[in-house]
Amino acid sequence: MNDLKLMVFQTDFGYKDSTVTAMYGVVKSVNRNLEIISSTHELPPFDIWSASYRLWQAMRFWPEGTVFVSVVDPGVGTFRKACAALTEDGYYIVTPDNGSLSHVMKYHGIREVREIDETVNRLRGKGTDGTAVFHGRDLFGYCAAKLAAGVISFAEVGPAYDVSEIVTLPLEEPTVTDIGISGIIEIDDPNFGNLFTNIPTELFLEQGFAYGDKVRVNILHGDEVVFERSLPFVRTFGEAEDGMPVLYNNEVLKLSLAVTQGSFAETYNIGFGSDWKIFLRSVK
Repeated sequence: MNDLKLMVFQTDFGYKDSTVTAMYGVVKSVNRNLEIISSTHELPPFDIWSASYRLWQAMRFWPEGTVFVSVVDPGVGTFRKACAALTEDGYYIVTPDNGSLSHVMKYHGIREVREIDETVNRLRGKGTDGTAVFHGRDLFGYCAAKLAAGVISFAEVGPAYDVSEIVTLPLEEPTVTDIGISGIIEIDDPNFGNLFTNIPTELFLEQGFAYGDKVRVNILHGDEVVFERSLPFVRTFGEAEDGMPVLYNNEVLKLSLAVTQGSFAETYNIGFGSDWKIFLRSVK
């Protein structure tokens, strides 16, 4: 049992039916001692960008060798590759190769990637052979369980292909100018309505900003200005009154927006993605 790897799952399946249970049942059928941890099964449906970000967000806090299974797969059963990747720092990821590896590839690096050989690493004999629409259960969960249990080695997942062939989404970099910093709203905190930018707080501080400063914040959705206001830059929400919008350093060390005891996203009707631009400049 000490040789079994931890398994961490994230999907967009939700909990309204038995899909998660069926997937976990397959894992336990490979080895009932495998430890399964649910990261989330509430990713926005079909949202590969969110899958990529959430996979990266917590990965480094897990022990080396953990097997992550990420299934947001709008192209299930089509030509997209089903793969297992090994990161430079020793984590395994079993996922459709559809962009879900983008953030991990950039911030962890990927040492090797293999296409899952469905002839040996797909679930058979349980009434699953006639369907091509539940690879979370029949392919990703099953293959990942075999890998985590030591039934197969990483080399036995399937044939290797070049890391440069991995499908990636464009990850924008923040831009520093003479008047400030620009970036995007990269993701949300769906429970509290905070919004995370792609701007590292360290980069922000290097431009002369400091905690306690007032910062002019402009947010554009496409070409339309949807938010324009000066906000305090705080270390913690307790430094502002309830209901006040603030700029703060989040848990992944990126600049973020919040309304204390409220939701920034809902209050100002702001979303995330590459079409949500943010501009920050000093208030003199």
